[in-house]
Amino acid sequence: MQMGFGLYQQQTLKLVMTPELRQAITILQYSAVDLVDFLQQQANENPVLDIDRPQEAPAPSANDTPTDIDWREYMRANATGDDTYYTRSGAGNPDYDPFNFISGEVMTLERHLMEQVSMLRNLTALERRILHFLIGNVNENGYLLVSEMEASSLLGTEPEKVEEMIWVLQSLEPTGVGARSLAECLLLQLKDEPEENVLASAIVEHHLEDLAEKRYQKIAQSLQVTPQEVQQAADYLRTLNPRPASEFAHGTPRYIVADVTIEKVAGEYVVMVNEGGLPNLTINRFYQQMLQKNEPDPAQRYIQDKLNSALWLIRSIEQRRMTLFRVTQAIAEEQQGFFEKGISGLKPMTLRDIAEKVGLHESTISRATSNKYVQTPRGLFELKYFFTTGLKSSDGGEASSVITIKEKLKAMVEAEDKKKPLSDQKITDMLVAEGVEISRRTVAKYREELNIDSSSKRKRF
Repeated sequence: MQMGFGLYQQQTLKLVMTPELRQAITILQYSAVDLVDFLQQQANENPVLDIDRPQEAPAPSANDTPTDIDWREYMRANATGDDTYYTRSGAGNPDYDPFNFISGEVMTLERHLMEQVSMLRNLTALERRILHFLIGNVNENGYLLVSEMEASSLLGTEPEKVEEMIWVLQSLEPTGVGARSLAECLLLQLKDEPEENVLASAIVEHHLEDLAEKRYQKIAQSLQVTPQEVQQAADYLRTLNPRPASEFAHGTPRYIVADVTIEKVAGEYVVMVNEGGLPNLTINRFYQQMLQKNEPDPAQRYIQDKLNSALWLIRSIEQRRMTLFRVTQAIAEEQQGFFEKGISGLKPMTLRDIAEKVGLHESTISRATSNKYVQTPRGLFELKYFFTTGLKSSDGGEASSVITIKEKLKAMVEAEDKKKPLSDQKITDMLVAEGVEISRRTVAKYREELNIDSSSKRKRF
């Protein structure tokens, strides 16, 4: 084989990732809330782009300066509603609210505790300082992360004084806050009850690990009570809150906006893309007039570049809307059984199924459904929810989705005899009898994913 230099002609095809294409892909991935923030950022960076200030464009003159943009076409497109002028569908409607809004001021755990401390009288400056330090070391679940020895060392005070302030902290609301362990948290809540449950307290103090494993017989023998009494105490302990601060907000609340809506109209399911939360985008009139001048201006090239970016942004938003509409429409057609029957009608569906249906790549379908929510007659769902694998049926018919099988498993456990709970093998036999090809190992996997205990732990005495 000889090697050497030479000139050859070769035709190749490759994809060049331009900044505009990268921007279009990014916009497709944005949810409605994220897209609003992105558009605001683009308006701040691009002086040619106006946001929420639509203006009527001036009529073109006969002496238009030739540029990269055909201004006559642009002005005409503005009048006909082409994609170079983007207006949200909900503009001008004061009653339109696209957000699942959480009203009122957010109350954090730290603020709630600080307000209670401020109402406590007869506290010295040192005691308030210690309490403020302890509150700052309470995590989002309400547990104290610092010991009395560590706090006393950092604050330069006696451990006894810190322990005293921990007791004060634990007397505040919510009950159980300031605990240093799960056992202490549960005991604080038990002591706050009008009548303390002695058996429940003994179980928490000495048999918390056995309780987690549901070793009721062992606990009963140790405490010299019946298994039924232990089980009743366990049921009572489940009513307590192991995370006493869970009701308080942590950080900034995240709003969920339905990017798409599916409604049943005249017996058919209609898809509507939610654009009500998006602002109006227009081209600034001042820069339009600058480009129409015949006088040479060194800033015109800069303005033209910014104008091209603005128009590409508007087209990318319109492309996102059309892609989202087509993908959701295909999902609605494939999952019509879900909208009619509920979870039992959910079909197995993959990204490839929708990609082939709409003529797009699987990666595009993945981006279009990422972080997107759809409002349906059955409730609010993430678009990814409808993509699920399935198991074959024994009769060769249509496969059942994993979500459907899990719902069946959950219903079987809820309807079982609690004194003789169903084993994984029994559940497997029942599903096979319904025509679902499934193994016992798969049933055990789905049961664990649903946080359902094994049959031995579900047994009631």
